[in-house]
Amino acid sequence: MRNSTKLIILVLFATIFCGLYLFQGLNGSFDYALPRRAIKVMAMVLTGVAVAYSTVIFQTITHNRILTPSIMGLDSLYLLLQTVVIFFLGSNHVTIVNKQVNFILSVSAMIIFALLLYRFLFRGGKRPIYFLLLVGIIVGTFFGSISTFLQVLIDPNEFMLVQDKMFASFNNVSGELVWWALGFITLALLLGWRYFPELDVLSLGRDTSFNLGVSYDKVVKTMLVLSSVLIAVSTALVGPITFFGLIVANLSYQFFKTYKHSILIAGASVMSVIALVGGQWVVERVFTFSTTLSVIINFIGGVYFIYLLLKESRST
Repeated sequence: MRNSTKLIILVLFATIFCGLYLFQGLNGSFDYALPRRAIKVMAMVLTGVAVAYSTVIFQTITHNRILTPSIMGLDSLYLLLQTVVIFFLGSNHVTIVNKQVNFILSVSAMIIFALLLYRFLFRGGKRPIYFLLLVGIIVGTFFGSISTFLQVLIDPNEFMLVQDKMFASFNNVSGELVWWALGFITLALLLGWRYFPELDVLSLGRDTSFNLGVSYDKVVKTMLVLSSVLIAVSTALVGPITFFGLIVANLSYQFFKTYKHSILIAGASVMSVIALVGGQWVVERVFTFSTTLSVIINFIGGVYFIYLLLKESRST
């Protein structure tokens, strides 16, 4: 089956799941329920596209299919920021109560952190990409340790609010934030679209990219910043989803079996929409909100991550 046909089939399934989630059980309450469901679907679509896009390009840059952009510590920084604000300012502070302020603060902090990290690490000359990943792991662990320490000391009632920030949730997404996220993500995707041919070459390795005339360092830096922006926006919108990008990116590799990033990213994005919308439908209709989508994703993603590690160890 041709990749274009596979992609059309996936889009058809995504459309069916979106329609099922939007219209099942409305029972005439179109004015109340439909707009709220539409906002949730938009949030899931934006989050899925952002996570899939950023994960595929991040794995291309690192030449490793078991890594995700969360290794750079952005998820840990988001949780640390929420914990610090609630610990020192309280849950009634404007940065927590006002979702727009919290969104801007979170996105700004994560993007500034990523830019400073990249500038510091690349300032002294050419450094291997794995040095950057190592620093990201260390910084992420440091942020996580501080968050855990503050959570032990925090008021138990306010800890419940911090706990809500630990997992992605689509149930209380603000409609205004969805439109803001749409603007950020659309701009990032438009800027990154013209780099698809360079990404196809980057998958061949650094030396081959140089020989074929690709400005390797420039493309890598640009894609790292782009990946950080997408992860920052999606995390600030719904919360961290640790293993989700790992799942959809590797499924896209196995399903399409191509080197073209235009196909891989499009396929991973559509798979993300199917997984998020279909998964949320199962959570609401089958489990009746007894669990959350992020718990299911992290469980499946953790098992899939172990499978990929075992697979890589057998092939080496």
